[in-house]
Amino acid sequence: MTTLKNILLRQIARLGPMTVSEFMAQCLYHPQHGYYTNGNPLGAQGDFTTAPEISQMFGELIGLSLAQAWLDQGAPAPFCLAELGPGSGQLMSDILRVTKSVEGFHDGMQLHLCEVNTNLKLEQASRLTDPIWVRDTSELPDLPLFLIANEFYDCLPINQYVAREGGWDETIIAVKDDMLTFARRPAGAVGSELPNAPTGTIIELSPAANAIAQDIAKIIAQNGGCALIFDYGGLGGGDTLQAMQRHKKVDPLHDVGASDLTAHVNFAALRDAVTGVQITGPHPQGAFLERLGITQRAQQLAQNLSATALEAHVAAHRRLTHPNEMGQLFKAFAITPIDAPIPAGFPQ
Repeated sequence: MTTLKNILLRQIARLGPMTVSEFMAQCLYHPQHGYYTNGNPLGAQGDFTTAPEISQMFGELIGLSLAQAWLDQGAPAPFCLAELGPGSGQLMSDILRVTKSVEGFHDGMQLHLCEVNTNLKLEQASRLTDPIWVRDTSELPDLPLFLIANEFYDCLPINQYVAREGGWDETIIAVKDDMLTFARRPAGAVGSELPNAPTGTIIELSPAANAIAQDIAKIIAQNGGCALIFDYGGLGGGDTLQAMQRHKKVDPLHDVGASDLTAHVNFAALRDAVTGVQITGPHPQGAFLERLGITQRAQQLAQNLSATALEAHVAAHRRLTHPNEMGQLFKAFAITPIDAPIPAGFPQ
């Protein structure tokens, strides 16, 4: 039994059941025992692999889309270039490499990284020059904001609601026979705001995700900019809470604090949470990357590869774009000023 599991058992025994969002927040962000505040979850030796670790093409194309948005809005300077949950720093490294040729982009940027993991900060510092670390979006500067969030929103805590006859219940974490267990209770005020739905319908909402999107939208509405968000999800609905450990699904209530908890991003709720800006998407990641020329870039890089390296390169292209892999489940979503051009990669 993990130390955090003991803590949660004692807390529930003392204070009563907790919401799913409270449980996820403790498991992921507990100061001493949280999954994202300790260790390195990325890569083959971790619990998941993100797109930047799969291929440099992902970061290159996103960087060019973001730089084009910057040019389309008059190349403002100074501006804030930011990433939420930058992981190893590989994505931002690829973005900075490909944007070196964009005149004025590097001279005008102030690089900000939203990160809470000390070990990952060290890894980011080894790849990136003089980043400014912040704990959350409320600390971003009052400047035009050009922001990337890749597989960030899926790890934000959610609350889960289940329709019953005549109303809604909320999923909670309780204790039974000295073990953590899922249970339900009437959803109260939140349930009264949810629409009528067939019994058994599940809706997941993330107040944290909505609040972060609102922070970003407020800055972009006032100062200009572009936020590009990539994550797996859709328009909401269904039980999507899951735990990952060593690239395999595990029981969310078992190895708490030592496994990654995620849920599909409810892009419909995210879209409805913000005002005063232009929302584009969600659109499939595969189609987004194809519009930016990922196949042509893949062919260009393949010319210098052979044997095992070529096979890995072809597999990476497929993984990022094919509908049966990341191409359909993962979505691209953009926040820009109301009068700004649609970012490159989206249907125009």
